[in-house]
Amino acid sequence: MESKTVLVTGIGGNVGQGIIRNILDTNFPIKIIGTNISKLSAGNHWVDSFYIVPYGYAENYIQEIKQIIEKEKIDLIIPSTDFETYTLSQNENQLTCKISCSGKNATSIYLDKYDTWLHHSKYSIPFSHSSLPSEYSGQFEQNIAKPRQGRGSKGLVFNIQDTSSLSDKEYLIQNLEQGIEITTAVYRSYLNKEILGLISMERSLENGATTYCRVTEEHDDQIERIAQKMILHSDLRGSFNIQSIVNKKNQVIPFEINCRISGTNSIRSGFGFKDVKYTLEELLWARNPEKINTSNGIAYRYLHDVIYPNGIDENLKGNRTDNFKEF
Repeated sequence: MESKTVLVTGIGGNVGQGIIRNILDTNFPIKIIGTNISKLSAGNHWVDSFYIVPYGYAENYIQEIKQIIEKEKIDLIIPSTDFETYTLSQNENQLTCKISCSGKNATSIYLDKYDTWLHHSKYSIPFSHSSLPSEYSGQFEQNIAKPRQGRGSKGLVFNIQDTSSLSDKEYLIQNLEQGIEITTAVYRSYLNKEILGLISMERSLENGATTYCRVTEEHDDQIERIAQKMILHSDLRGSFNIQSIVNKKNQVIPFEINCRISGTNSIRSGFGFKDVKYTLEELLWARNPEKINTSNGIAYRYLHDVIYPNGIDENLKGNRTDNFKEF
């Protein structure tokens, strides 16, 4: 198997760190390059080299990425944030390596939650009813104000009454669906364009990150129908994430879509859904992934510490031989 070099972005967050751990678990001959907006990045000790880059929406982001691609001879970029996924997708023809992401159309639609609502409404695909702040007149029994783009779970306002202070360009008002929250990872093959499988998990969150989850297959048929319709009307590919509420009528109502490998990648690989591995096999070596066989189970996340004795910021540039301790 020929050696390859993979760049993983956003390694200061749990998504990027999960991707790195999954790459290491494959034992594939891969050199890992990491990037983040800060030199103090919790994933530095897992990568071979590390670079500071600007935010994915910055004007010079693509230029910085191009320089890293050239210097490190990158074969594949796996983005872990929504803005980087969008920017890399929109500029894919300028880059000399492969990108693990959906096409321009999908990354544009699903970066913006209000555009997602408009798109899904147009094609009768379920999605939580949404409104611009200026058009909101109390039509939802309970509501939630959200930033239209990115930011994870930051900037949320529950049951807002006066929306006059919110900009239509930045916010939307969404019906606050009541029920069980589930997160679903779907993998559509880059090679044969078919859905290879999906896995759904009920979950609990703290500060926007999953802390507990349980595999559930109860709603998979309904979710697969939704995913197939999404694919029919956009260029979704590879791994993508559907966040949904299952309401009292047992209806699955998506409320957010991510066109990238999502934050539970390190958990679901333990249940047999190895979307990072499938991505590597398809995009690096043009190999068809093995048949997906998932198992049931539950998972908890816990705090983990990385200690660099006598370490200083300038030395934390990424080197798996660095002197560090994990607790």
